[in-house]
Parts: sequence; structure tokens; C-alpha cells
Amino acid sequence: MKSVPLNAVARKLGRRAGAKKLRSSGRIPAVIYGGKNESQSLEISAKEIGDLIHHSVSENLLVDLAVKEDARPKRLALVQEIQHHPLNGKVLHVDFHEVSETEKVTIMVPVETAGEASGVKNGGGVLEHVLFKLKVRALPKDLPEQVIIDVTILELNKTIHIADIVAPEGVEILGDKNIPVVSVAMPRTEAEETAATEAGAAGAAEVEMIKEKKEGEEGAAPAGAKAGEKGAKAAAPAAGDKKAEKPAEKKK
Repeated sequence: MKSVPLNAVARKLGRRAGAKKLRSSGRIPAVIYGGKNESQSLEISAKEIGDLIHHSVSENLLVDLAVKEDARPKRLALVQEIQHHPLNGKVLHVDFHEVSETEKVTIMVPVETAGEASGVKNGGGVLEHVLFKLKVRALPKDLPEQVIIDVTILELNKTIHIADIVAPEGVEILGDKNIPVVSVAMPRTEAEETAATEAGAAGAAEVEMIKEKKEGEEGAAPAGAKAGEKGAKAAAPAAGDKKAEKPAEKKK
């Protein structure tokens, strides 16, 4: 992964009021941690980080961070997390993880497919993307922005697992090798879709019926009753209760 330059300034304002004031001026609060140093609050340009994200295939960015007027003005860092506004998508906060050029790091990278699968083109199947991210480990310079899988030879009812992926040079793909990543399967018929929907609805109804039966079955305590009331209410019509049974009237 090629590193890109990014400018930063040490942040001195408080977290809450300071962050709001920063954003209103076109700046974004950030923090850098990792390595042998304590975490440090920073501020960066909203436009600058926005442009970097826009021109990147993912939010996995390796940056040459230049911190103005700082004791350590140059740092190599990975973008660890970007917080976005839930409505407009604007960047609210950025976490940087300082790394070393000589030490391997582990990150999650997106998985993309290339080509048209043989099972889709010739067999009428549907390409199913099962795993959308892979965990990889490598030196910062060798980290891929994404993993691309060529699916052109993937036939009907066949699957590509993690073990089948050829990792880029210097990169190790982590995780259970038997986990499926992409596969080609026959599309469901309308009858199968209907059956699956009905099965789900029936399962939900059965759960509800069982719940109601447990609450109303004979000898069971009603909902909200204490455990000790169950036996008392079950034995309510006692043998010696005059109101429970009246003696038969004698015929005259």
C-alpha cells in the first residue's frame, strides 16, 4: 500500500465544545495512538481527508502524517477508523494507528470479484458473495487496499474458499481456510422462495403458540404470578371445601 501525505496540527481545544468548533471551521478532530508513545489529539483538514477517501478504493489508508510544530513531525500511520455522520455521511472523527515500516500489521480489507463466472454465464446460476472482508497481515508497504478474486472459471455449485485465494506477495491471509468467500448456485424458484417464507412464518407462529400454552396450561402459574402461588391455586378445590361440592338432595 502506497503511503499518502496528510497534514495535521496538535489539538488543544476540549473534546466536546472544541470538536464542534473545529467542524464548523472545516477541520476534523483526530487522534493518533500506537507505537511506544502516548496517544495524541490532532486536527486535520476536512477537505484533505475527504479527498483522500474519495480517491481510495477503501478507507484503508496509509498516511505520512506531518504534524506541524511537533516534537515528532513525521509519522507513518494507518487510518484505523473513520466516524461518519449518520445522515449526511460527512467525516466526524478519524483514528490513526502509528506503525513501523519494519513491523507487520493486521487489517481487514474488502473482497471484490473480477470477471463473469462460468456457472453464471453458461449454467444459469447466481454468483453469491459470502465473505466481504478478509483479515490480512503484512508490512505496511505490502498491505493491499483490497483483495480481488477472479471468478471466471467458477462453475455451477462450486465455491471459492479462503484456502483457494492466492495472496499477493508478502501478504498472509488469516482465518479458517474452509470459510467460503464466493460461490455459484442455482437461483431459487418461486415455489422455493414461497416455501422458505412460509417456513419462517410457521416457525414464528409455533414459538408464539408454545409461549401462550406455557402461560395458560393447567396447573401452571399465570403470567406474573409468584412461584409459591402455583401449588396453592392448583389445589384450590380442596376435599373438605363445602362450597366446592354440595351434597345431593334426598328425594322425598
